[in-house]
Amino acid sequence: MNTLVRDRLLPGFGAWRARLAGLFRRSAPALPRRAKPEPSATVIPVRDWINVGSAQPARLLGFDQALVWVVVALLALGMVMVFSASVALPDSPKFARYAPTHFLTRHAIQITIAVLAALVVVQIPVSVWEKAAPWLFVAALVLLVLVLVPFIGKVVNNSRRWIPLGVINFQPSELAKLAMAMYAASYMTRKMEARENFVRAVWPMAVALGFTGFLLLREPDMGAFMVIALISMGILFLGGVNGRMFLLSGTVLVGTFVLVIASSPEKRERIFAYLKPWDPEYALGKAYQLTHSLIAFGRGEFFGQGLGSSVEKLHYLPEAHTDFLLAVIGEELGFIGVACVIVAFFWLTRRIFHIGRQSIALDRVFAGLYAQGIGIWFGGQAFINMGVNLGVLPTKGLTLPLMSYGGSAIVMNLVALAIVIRIDVENRQMMRGGRS
Repeated sequence: MNTLVRDRLLPGFGAWRARLAGLFRRSAPALPRRAKPEPSATVIPVRDWINVGSAQPARLLGFDQALVWVVVALLALGMVMVFSASVALPDSPKFARYAPTHFLTRHAIQITIAVLAALVVVQIPVSVWEKAAPWLFVAALVLLVLVLVPFIGKVVNNSRRWIPLGVINFQPSELAKLAMAMYAASYMTRKMEARENFVRAVWPMAVALGFTGFLLLREPDMGAFMVIALISMGILFLGGVNGRMFLLSGTVLVGTFVLVIASSPEKRERIFAYLKPWDPEYALGKAYQLTHSLIAFGRGEFFGQGLGSSVEKLHYLPEAHTDFLLAVIGEELGFIGVACVIVAFFWLTRRIFHIGRQSIALDRVFAGLYAQGIGIWFGGQAFINMGVNLGVLPTKGLTLPLMSYGGSAIVMNLVALAIVIRIDVENRQMMRGGRS
């Protein structure tokens, strides 16, 4: 019954209710009040709020456990498939001195380093990364310059992309992806009032992206440039840049890619090979990887040939443990395995975007734009790698995030995700009434 109607129909009911409440208050023993936790400026990522006076141990609810388990599953499957794709490489004269477990051992070491780095990074507040974003971007540019210096950068397959560091070969372009996501998010946060002004909103970012692209194309590494351009343009769009300015910037960027492809005979030949992969002129040349990748998917059918039963990895499909790992998954685990990987990356990207939107709703613009930039990075690079393996896109030297063999890529992937986890932890802290 409605309270107002009840009081009108039953005069004196409110007075009797007050008297009864007083009697119960006097007769019932006073219960001790549980102390309310004071808001803290720091957050321990692996713990949630602890109920004072409870005998139950604290549960690990302070972070997105589902996201972490999906990442762990992709890392584990990647390790298994890297071993399967590389176990036969020592039969080739190029890798004759390597043990069958050489790439598996190195991959396991690289994942261990990445996990340790992620555990350190997740302890750092997001505000620290916001302040350090411009300097991190400058450091990435310096490393992109150093990798081009003779006797510093390492040349592999006619590309100078790595700096040898003993345990791993560090690839500065992977750091540049993380740095660009941070710098673009920081820039849009600082320039919110200038979103409608083309010169103030877009031009500085265009210069930063242009200089980064120039250095990457000198290596050359067009695939990394495409991912970095995708990250920066995505953050500009999500940051609220005027639609006409965004369209103009996108047109200029696409025109730049077309000009780069048109000016390079090798890149033009790759496009022709992509359009006619079974042409005898290209099948044994630029389309060799693509044709054998398609053969691997065809052999896999629905359920696959079985783990370890790939034929294409036996020196037919080059870079099977790096760029074309998905083809080996398709041959050995079939459509089911490939579909599981695609769904996992779709869910991961969607979840990262959700964390970003949650941050923006809490008025944490930098954290939100950064998280969405990382979502664009993982989703975009996974899409390009899968498209290349399936023959939907021209061949590019991009690995499958979290799964393909590659030390610096794994380290930067887990560092980027550790910061996303930290953002999620601080979001949860704020929603519980604490401070980030």
